[in-house]
Order: sequence, then C-alpha cells, then structure tokens
Amino acid sequence: MEKSKAKIRRIDEKYTKKLSEAASLIKEVFMEFNAPDYSNEGVKSFIDFVDNGETARLLEYFGAYEENVIKGVIAVMKTENHICCFFVKADSHGKGIGRQLWEHLKDSRGKGIFTVNSSPYAVPVYRKLDFETTGEEQIQDGIRFTPMKWDGGSHMQAEVINDDR
Repeated sequence: MEKSKAKIRRIDEKYTKKLSEAASLIKEVFMEFNAPDYSNEGVKSFIDFVDNGETARLLEYFGAYEENVIKGVIAVMKTENHICCFFVKADSHGKGIGRQLWEHLKDSRGKGIFTVNSSPYAVPVYRKLDFETTGEEQIQDGIRFTPMKWDGGSHMQAEVINDDR
C-alpha cells in the first residue's frame, strides 16, 4: 500500500468550517469503528462531546490533508498532553497518516509524557506507537476506554534492562 504524503496542519478554532470538517470525520470514523463496542449511552456521550462548542476551545486540533481533503485528525488538550481524539478515515488506514499526525503532535509539543483514554478498537494502534496501558479498561458515561501513556519509550528500555538481569 502506498504511503501518504499528507500535509499536517493545525486547525485553528476560528476556522469553523475546518473544525466542522474535523468533527464530521471524527464522528464518521467513530460510528464505523468504535460505536459497535459502545452502549447507546456511550455513543451519545461521545457525539455530545464532539458536538459541544466548548470542546473546540479546550483542544488543539491537527488535520492530515491530501489535496485539501481531510483524511485524519488528532486533538489534544491545550493545557496538557492528553489526546482526546485520534481518527483516520477508513480508506486511509495503513498509509501512515496516523503516524504522521502522531509525529507532528510530538514535534509540536516537545518532550513530555502523553496520555490517552483509548477505545477498545484503538488499543493496538496506540501500542504500535509505543504507548503502554496504565490501568484496566473502564466505562464512564457509557464510554469504554483503557488509560494509556507514552513516555518516549523509556518503559521499553526498562523492560530490556530487567530482562538482562
């Protein structure tokens, strides 16, 4: 499969059309891949979160664009390195768009620990990006998630060191 050469752009909250495109992509991908694992309450809670106008003010969004068409979105809290949304359109899976978004986010935020409450569907994706689970799966407002963190791979080095003993 051909790798994407998507352009990653910050989606400024004042560009309501771009934010609307991002929200539409998030909801479309969520309904296809995540909603089947959620209760009706969980689906409603997530959609309400995405549609809440206050959300845009709390998050920093980045979009992956090919020929000015949005293919993926990653959104992180402005005040901390907590990922709230990370979605790539189905027809762009496996092309490296998710990794491009993740690398861009890390570069834009500098060093530090990143956290996420991963959906069941996305846990393997985050593991490929070197996230580790930090707790058991939980359910809050009908939303199933597993808390995870990325610490720059230091947990990987610790495992290797422990194996040598």
